[in-house]
Amino acid sequence: MRRRRAAILVLLAALLTAGLSAAQAAPPDRSRGGGGGGDACGEPLLREDGTRWVCTMAEEFDGRSLDRRRWLPQTSFATGVEGARSCHVDSPATVSVRSGVLRLSVLPAPQPFDCVGLTATHYSGQVSTYRLFSQQHGRFEVRMRSTPTEEPGQPGLQEAFWLWPDDRYPSLLPWPAAGEIDVAETYSQHPDLAIPFLHYTAWDNGGPVQGLNTEYCLAQRGEWHTYTLTWTASTIAIDVDGRRCLTNDSGDQAFQKPYIIALTQALGIAGNAHTGTAPATATTEVDYVRVWR
Repeated sequence: MRRRRAAILVLLAALLTAGLSAAQAAPPDRSRGGGGGGDACGEPLLREDGTRWVCTMAEEFDGRSLDRRRWLPQTSFATGVEGARSCHVDSPATVSVRSGVLRLSVLPAPQPFDCVGLTATHYSGQVSTYRLFSQQHGRFEVRMRSTPTEEPGQPGLQEAFWLWPDDRYPSLLPWPAAGEIDVAETYSQHPDLAIPFLHYTAWDNGGPVQGLNTEYCLAQRGEWHTYTLTWTASTIAIDVDGRRCLTNDSGDQAFQKPYIIALTQALGIAGNAHTGTAPATATTEVDYVRVWR
């Protein structure tokens, strides 16, 4: 059974690669790379106080495969709803690197299969820096592009650039009050939006409750967008293509610890659950990931 499943995944990877057109493989943005006194993240960037950001991670996906010293594929999680659920798997069909771009894909399985006790109908890809890289505060930036869908929206696809607490620094509070920074979540149901979402601790009558902060940012599906998080001890700010979208100045304790980075292509839930109208196969492309302290 394992050999059969492995063979199916290899075949699916070949079919997915063959189906990518030249138009889909647009040249990556390397505008910050190069000289000019820059570092691994490119040209120097200055904070508002005039001091320089220091590069702590620069991932350009220039190799032929995922750098597993830096990224861990997810293999124990399912997303979506019954009848249209995807299982994150570690396969060239769902996680691949080519032409300077990370590709995370979701695609139908030949037949339903078990995934962590749930019945899945699709394979999907997610990678994170789980126990490989984490950072508390700084500047985090990702340039990525999702699969286009038709207006006014075809529910079923979800993509995300998010930060989760490093579990090596345990919290006394359960998730989501323990903290989560969703820099950008995109849903095919809303093809012109990227939605940042913060989960943290709020206090009511002296006890902890979940605090939320979200906004709706313009970001058309199928186009390259740059998502930037600027995170200090007192403020979280999220920009989309250089335009400020969300600011949170709670300085909450949930944001005073190291977080990891996760990038996801998945199937949606609730109002964004897959109805069969969204593309059967979808790929999120990631040009780069850069982090400064």
